[in-house]
Amino acid sequence: MSRAPSGEQIELIHEEQRAVVVEVGAGVRQYAVGARHVLDPYAEYEICDGAHGAPLIPWPNRVGDGRYSFDGVEHRLALSEPAAANAIHGLLRWRPWQVLERERARVVMGASLHPQPGYPFALDLRIAYELSDDGLAVRTTAVNVGDSACPYGAGQHPYLSAGEALVDECLLELPASTRLLTDERRLPSGQEPVRGGELDFRRARRLGALRLDDTFTDLSRDDRDRALARLHCPDGHTVELWVDRHHEYLQLFTGDTLAPPRRRRGLAVEPMTCAPNAFQSGQGLTRLDPGSTFTSAWGVRLLGRR
Repeated sequence: MSRAPSGEQIELIHEEQRAVVVEVGAGVRQYAVGARHVLDPYAEYEICDGAHGAPLIPWPNRVGDGRYSFDGVEHRLALSEPAAANAIHGLLRWRPWQVLERERARVVMGASLHPQPGYPFALDLRIAYELSDDGLAVRTTAVNVGDSACPYGAGQHPYLSAGEALVDECLLELPASTRLLTDERRLPSGQEPVRGGELDFRRARRLGALRLDDTFTDLSRDDRDRALARLHCPDGHTVELWVDRHHEYLQLFTGDTLAPPRRRRGLAVEPMTCAPNAFQSGQGLTRLDPGSTFTSAWGVRLLGRR
């Protein structure tokens, strides 16, 4: 191929850190410190699989049947997960984004979401990626540039890399006390406390063969109002992901439905500002009035050997 499927490759460098942000979808294709991947990558000449590194806007996760009502008006989205009759992961994963600002260790990607069937609202989006001594920080801003209020949620789909191992050999530490229950279509059907169960990772525990595609909430936070998830790997490194106060949900996915060579190479820990199916339930959903702005932030870093 003469051109990467993900379009332009924007390289960010800070000392030993290197990240690659892509034009198509404005996701992070790769982030490493030296030779050690922090986020599980996909190759430059491959199509992004499993939403690796992709922003999920204007909703993360699923909308059942693609149907929702907002301000008394019914809307229907295209079913991008047709086998389960869901609309999944927003509208911008396969759109080209523009580079708005660019420095050696920072880039700002921008896109306009124009009104369309199912989502007749107008948003201007900016995603800023920046490398520093604290790792990779990601800041997503949405502005309602339309003349009516709109429903909005944001997420992203990074996979924390297990290094040369599988996630089975890693210890997971997750500060969540509640898990959302789901039906066979992965739509929420209730919730339960994790205390004492196999999904209680408030203290680091080995993942083993556990298959995860679950949403967690009621996140404990530090004195900076951040929730921290950590993947402790066999090579002695820890990958730490933080989310700000706007991210009340984390979706964890062990990648069991990816192509066989890709399965369980990384653990998706997906920051989400709202719950799955929030366009129907309203759970965590943001109402963005005309002219209003919503900014959410998360980041990831590699901690040294234990």
